[in-house]
Amino acid sequence: MTARPDLPPVAQADLAAVSRQLGRDARGVAEVAHRCPCGEPDVVRTEPRLPDGTPFPTSFYATCPRLTGALSTLESEGVMKDMTDRLDADPDLAAAYRAAHEDYLARRAELGDVPEVAGISAGGMPTRVKCLHVLVAHSLGAGPGVNPLGDEALEMLDPWWVNHPCALDAPTTEGGA
Repeated sequence: MTARPDLPPVAQADLAAVSRQLGRDARGVAEVAHRCPCGEPDVVRTEPRLPDGTPFPTSFYATCPRLTGALSTLESEGVMKDMTDRLDADPDLAAAYRAAHEDYLARRAELGDVPEVAGISAGGMPTRVKCLHVLVAHSLGAGPGVNPLGDEALEMLDPWWVNHPCALDAPTTEGGA
């Protein structure tokens, strides 16, 4: 992870939580972009180049297993195809989604310039929907009103944290990641 003077360092407890959520060491975490209502990180912003040098265009990354599971269920129900079809039929939605793509690129550029991923956002933006995980992570990290299809998918989800709050059943860790 590259230290950035304009971002505070990510707390070791947050890196440990994200690593636990992912089942592997967290890589390239620039900041926690959103927290689940249970208090755990559920979206991180990642550097556009991972510590091993690999370009990584997915700047907003959903980490909470309950959130990602709920999004996988939506994806399996055909939501992405319906959204893509609506992009073709609704010029206003298509324009808002293109603006979300531009926002994603601008926010990633804040973290660094990686020529290999220039102009490439994530999730299928700006012309199709191929990953609800990215769109919802963008919506959670950037806030409502930035990514219309991420906002829409988020509204489709049942509150994933209510019945099994992540912080209550997660193993505790001592020290860093």
